[in-house]
Amino acid sequence: MTARSIRGVTAAALAGAMALLAAACSTPNDGGRSGTGPGDPSTAVVGIANEPETLSPLLGYGKDGNSKIFDGLLAHDAGMKLKPALAAGLPKVSDDGTTYTYTLRKGVRFSDGKPFTADDVVFTYETILDEKTNNASKAELDAIDKVEKKDAHTVVFHLKYPYAPFAERTVLPIVPRHIAEKQDVNSGEFATKPVGTGPYLLTGWSKGEKLTFKANPAYWGGAPKVKKLTMAIIKDDDVRATRLRTGELDGAILPPNLAATFKAGEDGKGLRTVTAKTFDYRNVTLPSANPVTGDQAVRRALDVAVDRAAMVKGILEGAGKPAYGPVPTDSPWFAKGTERPHDLTKAQRILDDAGWKPGRDGIREKDGRRASFTLWYLSGDTLRQKHALAFASDAKKAGVEVKVQSGTWEAIEPNMKNDAVLGGGGSPADPDFDQYLLLHSSLAGDGFNNMSRYADTTVDEQLEAARRTDDTARRKAAYDKIQQRLAENPAYVFLTHVDHLYVVKDKWQDLTTQVEPHDHGLGAGPWWNAEDWQPKK
Repeated sequence: MTARSIRGVTAAALAGAMALLAAACSTPNDGGRSGTGPGDPSTAVVGIANEPETLSPLLGYGKDGNSKIFDGLLAHDAGMKLKPALAAGLPKVSDDGTTYTYTLRKGVRFSDGKPFTADDVVFTYETILDEKTNNASKAELDAIDKVEKKDAHTVVFHLKYPYAPFAERTVLPIVPRHIAEKQDVNSGEFATKPVGTGPYLLTGWSKGEKLTFKANPAYWGGAPKVKKLTMAIIKDDDVRATRLRTGELDGAILPPNLAATFKAGEDGKGLRTVTAKTFDYRNVTLPSANPVTGDQAVRRALDVAVDRAAMVKGILEGAGKPAYGPVPTDSPWFAKGTERPHDLTKAQRILDDAGWKPGRDGIREKDGRRASFTLWYLSGDTLRQKHALAFASDAKKAGVEVKVQSGTWEAIEPNMKNDAVLGGGGSPADPDFDQYLLLHSSLAGDGFNNMSRYADTTVDEQLEAARRTDDTARRKAAYDKIQQRLAENPAYVFLTHVDHLYVVKDKWQDLTTQVEPHDHGLGAGPWWNAEDWQPKK
């Protein structure tokens, strides 16, 4: 889980939310349907697992695109190619790669009727970069030296160094200066009452329960045919499946074992499963502050003790692949030869050679210390639970005791310095986006960034080198070295890359998905482009 990942609600709040949602779903007007029937293609109620902490892009909301309420200068199409959004075209880039010039789309207005101009772009980026702004992802914009308004419809970004994926950063949503500048950026009501240029307007946010939207009739891209959209916040996988089965949801993200129950029999009628390939990984953090998980021998042993292939088969039911680092094995950025096969004998030998000897109960000891640590996972998340239990089982075979514990993020976060966490992350846009936050020593212990507090000089050097050039071959060489170093000196044990499975009512045509990041909330799944959905004829 990185800084951009979304925290869960407390168990008490979740229980209350489920009760409220059940009550709301029993009424004819659930989710803003306004009495329309469950087959009405102009409404959609979808179940998501995570709730945003904020709806302000200044604080990190929607930074990877598809925010529903806002638009960026650019956006991604179904194939993850960049396309114009608030910009009239793709940017013009200087020969040295340090200047990006955007011509803005004319005639665009915010939902309050005010015009969108270059002032809004400059304000958005300058505010995020302001040291007073509590945006955990501002390191992602480190390359920016300054943002310049040339005229009302032209913005120029001046970079400190050639940063190849910079255009990918400009899918970041733009906020209205005339509203946001009048509020405290960290505590103002804009975080819960946003105004944007996007295809939908927020009509309500019941914390822990749901967010409701209505179509923006003046949207520059054309008024959406789905007029009312509800994102039901349902943390528990089983509860989400039940709501879908009873017809209270039009779609939901589900883990593989639950999605499979909708593929056959009566439960599958009128529903179909949509699969999204992802960069989404599950891993185990290995905190350096813990004397067991901070021991390099223990880290290396656990890295080869885990049976990744068995996890893909048994937990994901084939909907994913083994993970050896943040980069999937089928990505062109993956470093071939860094795969680590399951080898229990090698794991035991590494621990033996390092002085970790089996005790009477089979758990290893060294200098009077047991090879034992706690592993937390997010309660209600069955995929994380199963990964945690499988990891603990594999570790025990090597003589390492892993005590599995569930909790909300509020319970987990204070323990992250010393306890392991079943985490997740991944970004398909560019390898810099995930790896810098995950591995750079300057971000050790910075919230959900670098949760293992990993510090490796070679990795730091290569992360900096890769983001300071636009030469693809040099970048590939740097990321290869990073992955090779992770194999030698693991900071985390990567387990699997997970495909996302969505079960959706069959009332819209031609639904698509993108290659998805770890986060799978408001802007992911088949509803990544709900504004373009067409009723099935």
